[in-house]
Amino acid sequence: MFDAIFGLFSKDIGIDLGTANTLVYIKGRGIVINEPSVVAINEKTNQILAVGKEAKKMVGRTPGHIVAIRPLRHGVVSDFEVTEKMLKYFFDKVQNEFSAFLPNRPRVVVGVPLGGTEVEKRAVVQAGKNAGARQVFLVEEPMAAAIGVKLPVGEASGNFIIDIGGGTAEIAVISLGGIVISRSVRYAGDKLNEDIINYARDQFKMAIGERTAEDIKISIGSAIDSGQNKEMVIKGRNLVSGLPQEILIKEKHVREAIKDSVESLIQAVEETIEKTPPELVADLMTKGLMMTGGGSLLGGLSEYLSERTGVPVRVADDPLTAVVRGASIVLEDIDRLSGVLIDAFSDRAPV
Repeated sequence: MFDAIFGLFSKDIGIDLGTANTLVYIKGRGIVINEPSVVAINEKTNQILAVGKEAKKMVGRTPGHIVAIRPLRHGVVSDFEVTEKMLKYFFDKVQNEFSAFLPNRPRVVVGVPLGGTEVEKRAVVQAGKNAGARQVFLVEEPMAAAIGVKLPVGEASGNFIIDIGGGTAEIAVISLGGIVISRSVRYAGDKLNEDIINYARDQFKMAIGERTAEDIKISIGSAIDSGQNKEMVIKGRNLVSGLPQEILIKEKHVREAIKDSVESLIQAVEETIEKTPPELVADLMTKGLMMTGGGSLLGGLSEYLSERTGVPVRVADDPLTAVVRGASIVLEDIDRLSGVLIDAFSDRAPV
């Protein structure tokens, strides 16, 4: 009872702790932070120089003693200490900018990837507490995304969702408030960037950075021919001469670069459908698949996926914020939705 009353006066926070971006929701205020999950650190002094957007600008441009770190890889904590510092920075920013709230330690709901180990989940909980949280609850990202886009997850019917983030793509079938079957693969945003970097190296003998690859993917990337013949000029280093170079890259080049990863993602979806109970597959034919996450915005991906699977595919409105919106809904009604929160172990069927 005391905890419930105390919670009314704290800054309860929902977090999508993503490989590429971290989004923070404050109860009663909405999404207040949407920044890259990057931290720049001075290794000589161990001081944080920048977090988020400012740190991302430093990627690939720092002197030897300054490193720009992405503390999450494939959706899980790869650097516990830096993750903790990043969370504390965001918590402090929330505190400084929204001082109208009483300065109590917040309760936090964090979206985490499917299939994380007990150690990985505990790392997120501990990082949150060390950063200033009073309590930390975890919800799996596809469940949070499904709640965020208002799918009827509590009903006795199949809800199919694909959340494509930076580090992982999470495929899940949800019914009666639980994940019935799921699959997590690494054919997501970062893998597509890597594909483009490798293609530029192999086909054009040019070295480009991660930021350039991401710009290419967003600007002219597509899973199928858009019919628009998109193209853009990119700059990099010629691997033969070692000198700066500009080239014109076309949509068809990017499509060729990422085709294997797109194919692997679609195969993972097909395999998940194949292992889904027949009654829930019948729901799929009626309700279709819902796509969330930044990767769902890849040109033509929803159309190609629908063509391959033979079922309707929809991209959620504002797919980038689906997980944090779901975490916020759980936060607003945590007593009723406590069943979707996860423990260190899971008893659902993996694919």
